[in-house]
Amino acid sequence: MEAVKVTGIKRKTGKIIGNKYFLTALAFAIWTGYFDQNDWFTLQQHKRELDKVNTSIAYLQTEIDRMNAEKTGLQSDTRVLERYARENYRMRQDGEDVYVIEKK
Repeated sequence: MEAVKVTGIKRKTGKIIGNKYFLTALAFAIWTGYFDQNDWFTLQQHKRELDKVNTSIAYLQTEIDRMNAEKTGLQSDTRVLERYARENYRMRQDGEDVYVIEKK
């Protein structure tokens, strides 16, 4: 009984592997998986690049929002404008001394 089951399984497996449609599908899967222009490795690389670009887009969008808020503050409030000019351009009023302390 055991010998009959083992040889039956070998025959079924041999028929499946020897089937021309199975071999064609296997060859197609190997070709598209490894040798094609859009193989699996290239698709994974493109996916990583896309994730990096999306992260960069999100960061830049937050920077744009921050800069727009800063621009609105500079246009609407003279105290904010004065503080910005003093900090970034080291401007001063007459009679004032400005001390610049830079971090190393």
